[in-house]
Amino acid sequence: MKQEDRFQWTSLKLTLLISLVFLFQLFLPKTLEGFVLNSSEVIYKPWILLTYIFLHGSFSHLYSNMFALALFGSILEKIVGYKNFLKIFFFTGIFSGIFSTIFYTSVIGASGAVYGIMGTLAMLRPKMVVWALGVPMYMIITIVVYGVLDLAGAFFPSNIAHVGHLSALAVGILIGLLLRKRYAVFEVKREKFVLGDKEFRRWEDEYMKRRK
Repeated sequence: MKQEDRFQWTSLKLTLLISLVFLFQLFLPKTLEGFVLNSSEVIYKPWILLTYIFLHGSFSHLYSNMFALALFGSILEKIVGYKNFLKIFFFTGIFSGIFSTIFYTSVIGASGAVYGIMGTLAMLRPKMVVWALGVPMYMIITIVVYGVLDLAGAFFPSNIAHVGHLSALAVGILIGLLLRKRYAVFEVKREKFVLGDKEFRRWEDEYMKRRK
């Protein structure tokens, strides 16, 4: 196994880093205000398309994102390697941020990157059973359910960037389709062996010759 392909616990390291940033937000909130993704500032502060991913609005917001990142991220990292995992995480997170600026005045959180990871994983391991919304379901069903919920939520004002989630999910699915041939596990169907009359007689003749 190549060094770059070894499991590096990258998703868990990201989870720890983002959690530490949240502690800074709690104790030094003013110092991180300049890193929020504000649609009116993105032109002259392009780095906020990256930094917003590391910020969260509440403990419940942090917990839901970090739980999903640690779970789905670890599985995806094991499949594609830590370098590809990081590319997917940041690309889908940044894309979600860009798309979100069209619909929202400000956005924070790693939700977009997490949805991108889930979309990619669903294409690579569609029949993997995960625990989502309190019930076990296939990974492919999971993203359909989350997608429908976000689609419905997009029509009702809230503090959740539903459109950003959907855009990242779509990109994650596209990435998964592109990587599917390389990383997907396909079931190999076993051929059925049927013993016909001709084969049976040949076997019987050979067996009887050996018995004589």
